[in-house]
Amino acid sequence: MQEVLDSTLILSRIQFALNISFHILFPSITIALAWLLFYFKLKFQRTGHPVWMRVYRFWVKIFALTFAIGVVTGITMSFQFGTNWPLFMERVGNIAGPLLGYEVLTAFFLEATFLGIMLFGINRVPSWIHTLATFLVAFGTSMSAFWIIALNSWMQTPAGFFMENGVAMPESWLAIIFNPSMPYRLSHVLLASFLTASFFVAGISAYRLLKGDTKKAPNLALQTALVLAAVVAPLQMFVGDLHGLNTLEHQPQKIAAMEGVWETEKGAPLLLFAWPDEQSRSNKFAVGVPNLASIILTHDSQGEIKGLNEFKGLHPPVKPVFFGFRIMVAVGLLMLAVAWFGVYVLLRKKALPVWFLKVVCAMTFSGWVATLAGWYVTEMGRQPWIVSGVLKTADAVTTQPAGNVLLSLALYALVYSLLLWAYLHTVFYMARKSVLVEEFETQSLQEMESKVALQEPK
Repeated sequence: MQEVLDSTLILSRIQFALNISFHILFPSITIALAWLLFYFKLKFQRTGHPVWMRVYRFWVKIFALTFAIGVVTGITMSFQFGTNWPLFMERVGNIAGPLLGYEVLTAFFLEATFLGIMLFGINRVPSWIHTLATFLVAFGTSMSAFWIIALNSWMQTPAGFFMENGVAMPESWLAIIFNPSMPYRLSHVLLASFLTASFFVAGISAYRLLKGDTKKAPNLALQTALVLAAVVAPLQMFVGDLHGLNTLEHQPQKIAAMEGVWETEKGAPLLLFAWPDEQSRSNKFAVGVPNLASIILTHDSQGEIKGLNEFKGLHPPVKPVFFGFRIMVAVGLLMLAVAWFGVYVLLRKKALPVWFLKVVCAMTFSGWVATLAGWYVTEMGRQPWIVSGVLKTADAVTTQPAGNVLLSLALYALVYSLLLWAYLHTVFYMARKSVLVEEFETQSLQEMESKVALQEPK
């Protein structure tokens, strides 16, 4: 323990992990939730049914809260490069700096410009302008993900650059942005956001129903979210398979850690459970399915998977990568099962049972668990490199005393704990308050109902 407290490198890594872990919770919701809001608005415009506007009005408030915390915590992320990892920007800033700048110019400004119209212009601008603003905010959140994933993917599989006096210089921006792993990572992250947001919407909607909300809005939001999750979950598995094949080609040491493979072997088993022991460089209590890892990763029952011992110590810590991958997969399979069961019940035109609503409510933040587990696999699986094959993490860390890093780490942990508590408390408070429709909303809906012939939404 004392070694940890005295190590600037370890404390800096913990602090960065804390920052990114807290920050990623919120974009993982807002990226897809913005597109869901756009869908709700289009449904209202097409049907004229006020229930869709009621759904939109509730979730746009949740979006605004989530987006605000995501922006604030994103700003602190950029501070980390200067305070804790100064040599990172010194060595690869010619590439990382512009990519971060493009994210601000093409995504953040777009979101900031039209977010005000989206939040406050619903009764002040023509409906088509408000719908366009919602679309542009959704597009902006996806563009933000595009640039951030482009940078992160370049750090994983760098391309399109050359080294000059120890500094990375851009040679082809097209190759830098669309590096070998970027399309797979971007698809994986966007689909993960849709899964996270769909269970978030479903869970809060189920909570409203359990609290006695008998209005159509939470039922409609729950049904929409379950259908979305049922469609996205198998797509995520397909993309995850493609991503695994790409990782095997470009980062075989990460795959070896994920699968717990120590010695290069053909026909490697898929370990359902094991306890990797880095001292003996073997697995204890291993339970596996013969040949299945090779089948999944190489599509050949006798396909070869390189072992960790091939990389002469330049491989990631095995336990967190090994278990993180299994947590991600297990939660993903659970989400698939819950979504498909819910859609099955809905297709039979039956009411969702109370026990199922409780399960969905319990899984409100299951997407956060899977996202964090997957992110740890991705980031820890790159170690000991901060930029694969170019710059080691230990070579980029600050020379500040460990005590300074420990102090800032403690402050971050305190502030983020309070923010997370406040966020969760506010979200569920808003859900409880929505059980009763406010007077102004009731009047607005009555005015709409007097102007349109209502039809039950399908």
